[in-house]
Amino acid sequence: RRAASLRNRLYFAMKSSLFQTILLSVFGFSALIGLFVFATYTSKSGSNAVGTVVIWGTLPKEGIQNMLTASVQIDDALKNVVYIQKDSTTLSADIATAIATGVSPDLILASQEELHMLTKFITPIPYSTFSTKAFSSTFLREGEIFTAPGGAGYYGIPFLVDPLVLFSNRSILSSNGIAAPPATWEALIGLVPNIAVLTPSRQITRGLIALGAYDNVHAARGILSTLFLQQNIPLSSYSSSGALSANFGEETSKNSSSGSAVLGFYTQFADPSKVSYTWNTSLRDSEQMFLAGDLALHLGYASRARFLSTANPNLDFVVTSAPQSATAKKKSVYGLVYAFMIPRGTANAAGAYQAAVLLTNPGEQAAAASATGLAPATISELAKVSSTDPVAAVAYTEALYSEGWISPPPADVDRIFSSMIGNVISGHSTLDTALTDAKRSLSAVLQQ
Repeated sequence: RRAASLRNRLYFAMKSSLFQTILLSVFGFSALIGLFVFATYTSKSGSNAVGTVVIWGTLPKEGIQNMLTASVQIDDALKNVVYIQKDSTTLSADIATAIATGVSPDLILASQEELHMLTKFITPIPYSTFSTKAFSSTFLREGEIFTAPGGAGYYGIPFLVDPLVLFSNRSILSSNGIAAPPATWEALIGLVPNIAVLTPSRQITRGLIALGAYDNVHAARGILSTLFLQQNIPLSSYSSSGALSANFGEETSKNSSSGSAVLGFYTQFADPSKVSYTWNTSLRDSEQMFLAGDLALHLGYASRARFLSTANPNLDFVVTSAPQSATAKKKSVYGLVYAFMIPRGTANAAGAYQAAVLLTNPGEQAAAASATGLAPATISELAKVSSTDPVAAVAYTEALYSEGWISPPPADVDRIFSSMIGNVISGHSTLDTALTDAKRSLSAVLQQ
């Protein structure tokens, strides 16, 4: 009996082991099939079923939902695409939890400012699926920021871009005999004595522009990034090993001087001893100052134009391109590029990729730009500069020369940049010391 019992146990154990082996093989084969479908998929409109695709994104839900509604009228393959808005500060943690519990979304829609903290959760799109030639000929130049290191492909498919622009209070400018907003930084500095209103004790009652401080400058991160990028300072870069670190260009004395010059230029606007003094840390948020008519110029993202118009319908403002250096050989401005990324763990990678590609078609891109107030990410649509929407005309033009950098989470960048600026304007650090400390802190966060 014992021998028979032993034979039975061995039989069932072998049968169970064989079943597990077959099951694992099936799962493995299914995974290979999924990778094959994803790698060999090519977009075709209409007939291909995208299936249900859930997008988690950081853009406001109303605009994206309106875009999806319009897109379904163009291509009903997108009828089961669902958008859920997520807080950018918790997006990485939300994705990690979703993947761990088997409820991963099918697409993530976020900007390059969230890219670094998301890369470990993203499945790169291989060059065999989207070639470098096709990518560069389809999307704006800044879209290449989603290129994965080491030849792995692309982290995402660019969708929309939100460049930094200059908002100008037309009433203030015209009342002071100024016909047009400044196109260069040099011209901007020259306007300070004409526009800024100071009390005898050097208190500011009306400013020209919010520059010099950090915490009360509404788009300070984008403004500083613009100034550095305009001086060809990349702020971050990959090493040959694929490691990401801060890069303020200190390797050459020229670039080191350029980095210090950027800090010196920016902080002069908060220095009471300078003729360019027009801002300080005691003033309220710059966007609120502009809305109240107490600030002549305001640097902010193009998408904020709609908010400004709604928040103060009586505000007479115009939108123009962000200033450039008078001696610049090329134009550059910081822009937020939003891209579709495919997270690990999605059950519908092929459908997610197809949905992302369909949403970069001309009709969908036009609908997305109209619904959100951002500019499209495809070159073909950017070429269609609007003659009826002055804000879109500026945003579309700037998007073609927008730039960005791979950064730590925005909260970390704000902390580091705020400390850098604060140490300079308080006299605690020299320009070079503040720049070196910022580089060290940025690199430490990037390498976590």
